[in-house]
Parts: sequence; C-alpha cells; structure tokens
Amino acid sequence: MKKASGFEIVAARCWNLLNEGKPFTPIFTVSVYALYHMGSWGDGAFWTQFGLGLLAGLPLFALYFHYDFPLFLRNYLWFPVVAALILWRDAPLELGLYALAIGLFLFFTIYFWGTFYYHLRIGTSWWNFKRFWKLVLKNSDSTSGNAQEQLPKFLLLLFVVDTAGAKWADASAAGGDFGWGTYLLFLAGTALFAWVMHRNLFDWKPKEMPGYTTPIEAPADRPEGKVFVLVIDGMRKDRFEEADAPFLKKWRAAGTEYTQMETVYPARTVVCFSSMFTGTYPREHGITSNMVWKLGIKVESIFDSLRKVGKRGRLLGIAHLIDSMGDDVESVTAVMHNDKADRNIMERAKLIMAEQDPDLLVVQFIATDQTGHSMGALYGEYRQKIEEADALIAEFVAWLTERGDADDATFIVCADHGQADGIGGHGHLDEGERYVPFFLHGPRVRQGVKIDAKQSLVSVAPTLSYLLGAPLPSHSRGPVLTDAFE
Repeated sequence: MKKASGFEIVAARCWNLLNEGKPFTPIFTVSVYALYHMGSWGDGAFWTQFGLGLLAGLPLFALYFHYDFPLFLRNYLWFPVVAALILWRDAPLELGLYALAIGLFLFFTIYFWGTFYYHLRIGTSWWNFKRFWKLVLKNSDSTSGNAQEQLPKFLLLLFVVDTAGAKWADASAAGGDFGWGTYLLFLAGTALFAWVMHRNLFDWKPKEMPGYTTPIEAPADRPEGKVFVLVIDGMRKDRFEEADAPFLKKWRAAGTEYTQMETVYPARTVVCFSSMFTGTYPREHGITSNMVWKLGIKVESIFDSLRKVGKRGRLLGIAHLIDSMGDDVESVTAVMHNDKADRNIMERAKLIMAEQDPDLLVVQFIATDQTGHSMGALYGEYRQKIEEADALIAEFVAWLTERGDADDATFIVCADHGQADGIGGHGHLDEGERYVPFFLHGPRVRQGVKIDAKQSLVSVAPTLSYLLGAPLPSHSRGPVLTDAFE
C-alpha cells in the first residue's frame, strides 16, 4: 500500500483551489474573462480595462469569499443579479461571455471533474457524465460543484468586471459614466442583504459547547487496552441502516450506540477529523475547510496528549489530513481504483500495527465517500461500499484478535460526516450529512445500550484521553462519553 507521494500532497492542495467553492469563484471568473478576450492579450488597453474591472469587482469578490450562502440561502443569490441588470439596464451584454462561462462550468464539473478526473484517480467509468450532470445540478455542498450557488455568483462578478471595466476605461463622457454612486449603493445593499440573510435565516449551525471538558479519571484498577477508531468516511446514517453489514450491526447491538451523534460545521473531511481529534471547533483549531491556507492545527491534538504519557497514536488517512495533523498521519495514496482502496488501507493498517504497535490507531476508510462523490450517495454502488467496509473491518478485527491486539481493546466505529444528495455533498449540513453512525464496542463498553441524547464528534478526543489515561488536549470542549462504559 503506497504512501501519498510529495507530488500527490501538493497536487491535492492545488486541487482544493478548484474543488472548494470559495477559492473557485474568483479563479474561475478571472480565467473565463481572460479566455474570452484571449485575442486582445496583445493590446495594452485590454489589460487596463481588465485591471479596472477587477478593481471595481474586488469588494464583491471579497463578499462572496466571506459568505457561502449555504443550502436554501443560495436561492437568494439571484436577487443581486437581477438588481444589477436593472440598475445598469443600458449596459451592452456580452452574451458570448456568459455562454462561455456557463459552458466551461458545466464542462469542468460534469466532464473534467465527474468523468475524466474520477476515471484517472479512482477508475470511474468514462460514461460517468451521464449521471454526474444530475448530481451537479442538485448538489448543495460548499464545493465548486454546487451549480445553484456558483452560477449566480460568477455571472454577477463577470457582469461587474466587464461593465465597469469597459465604462471606466472609456474616456468619453458618454461611455465613461458607470454610475459609481449607484455602484457603491449596490455594494452596500448587497453586503447588507448578505448579512441579513445569514443573521436571520442561517439557523442550523450546531451549537458549541460553552466551556472546556471536565477532566474525568478512569478507575485505577481498570486494564488499559489499545483503542481503535474506525472511520468510514462519508457514511450516511440511513444508508448504513439499509446496508447488509452484519458484523458492524452485531457489534453495535452488543455495544453502546449514540443515536444522535452530530458532526461539526462545516462538515468537510479535514474539518471533521481536526475537531474529532482535538475535541474543539474550527474557530479554535483553525481548520475551516478542506482548503487549508495555513498548515497545522492551532491547538493540541490527542496525539500530543498521548506523547505526554509516553504513548503513541497514528492516523492512517489520505493526503488531505496531513495539512492539519502533520507527522501524526500515516498517509495513503488516494490514486487507486476505488474497488481496491479500502482493502489496501486495511492491509496498511495491519502493517502499522505489526511494525509500530501504537496505543491508538485511527483508520480512515475512503471508498464509501469517494463513491458518493463520484456516483451519488442514493445509488446502489454507495451502499455496496458500506457493505465492503463491513467485511474488511470484520477481517481486520479477526487479524487483531489472532495477534492479541484486540484483548481489552476498545473500538469506536463512526463516520466523520454523512452525505447529501448530489455529488455526495457535505459541508453545509443538508439532509443526510448532520447525524452520523457512532457506536463503541469492547470489554469495557456497556452492552446493548442506546443513548438518544444529542452528542457531538468533539467528544471523541476527550473520550480517547479517558480510555488511554492521557491528559485532555488543550482546548477540548466535548464531554467524555462516560455513559458508554461500565
């Protein structure tokens, strides 16, 4: 099982510039405008006009970088577009520019991303575009594949850049009047509109724990075994219920299940893993999307806590997780056929146990998530990957048992987030994303227990501290899940 190469790590970061919605919007807008006017690149007047247009549009670029307009709020993005067309109704519309933008967006998302990229990376069919176009049009997450959010954003930005640049660069009195007073009012109105929308309608973000975790010591005479956290990335709770997963469901019935385990906002993989293993929220650990602008978490992780007591933890996952967890990650390449991904990850997990013998091993199974992103979470292929993960985990546990590593061990099985309809969307906490499967199994875990009280994945790190006799990470806020233990 190959590690992620240095090239793959850099390539993953570059891909996030196009994958994550916030950086994609300005990159795409500027690129489309430049391509449309490619024949004028040798004309200095064009670059003057382009620069002036970008200068005029800069406040809007900043506004749309700050505000996501998540889920149903994206429906309101057309109001500023309509307002601009009314205010500057005399402006000539470059219909070819907007047609090119829409065409390139659909080509990028449906074919380049949904077909070409996924075929080369995980072996998806060359015909995947036949399904992917439907997924893009209804996708609701925070990525560039969210058509209903990206279309009104880049169309308005292109209109402002084109109209303002042309009129500002025109020295004649008739052509040079863009109506800057009107534009300033438009900017102020759009900013106020965005603020009001988010303040009054954005009300589904999970509430944070107000204080830090209360330390709880484990009984002194309790044997300390290893702990394994098995994360089936992107596994929807309802799809897990539908899946034929006998091993995991048997474990769940014989252990303690948290039926209302909530992920964090935004529900992006690197954000969720950072919160799970620091015990706190994005505003504190500093990872706010899969696009990590400044590498490394700002607070202590469970891996730091374990080092303080002479213990070792490892996180086996894809290259994205290195951006937040650094050297605590045993990376795996994500460039492989998706039918082989989880098998290879499990074999690598065996190798880590055999060679390093960590006290804590976190394993990220990725095939379910990748199938949701490439083929949709509501299709049979997605459920099949959950079933394959079940069989692989059963095999891994049998191997651990033969070695004696499962003696007195505690297992936590969960997802980092669910997935919504569309291209396996997750981020904004749409239906299917928010609540995740979560249960514990082991000799110290209460048997046949269901806990219906709402909990958060920020409880993972403090619970690991409790199980492994380590101090709490510095900013841990989640409560220890003590009601799971005898």
